[in-house]
Amino acid sequence: MEHVSGEQRRHLGKWLMIVSAILTATGQLFWKWGHSNLVYMVIGFACYGLGAIFMIKSLALEKLSVAYPLMCISYIVALLYGDLFLGEPITLKKTAAVVLLGIGVTLTSYEK
Repeated sequence: MEHVSGEQRRHLGKWLMIVSAILTATGQLFWKWGHSNLVYMVIGFACYGLGAIFMIKSLALEKLSVAYPLMCISYIVALLYGDLFLGEPITLKKTAAVVLLGIGVTLTSYEK
């Protein structure tokens, strides 16, 4: 097995947290649909559970103060899901909030 450097491990930790955020938001979308469909509820729990596993692995590889802010990507994904699947319009106010979240995540997650 190839040796993985600390830098590569940290980047892997960040990517795992991003996947966790997407799975978490996806799970919540299925929960939203699942209030009247048990299959969707089960899919939602599966996505959320996988998201938790990816988060745990991410936190094992990356600093908490760097990895955890990446979970706010789930807010961005939820905003897009709301627009695409639930008919919730993306407004200027929501767009400004997403931009501010992106700036904050970039500032907290970037280390030299």
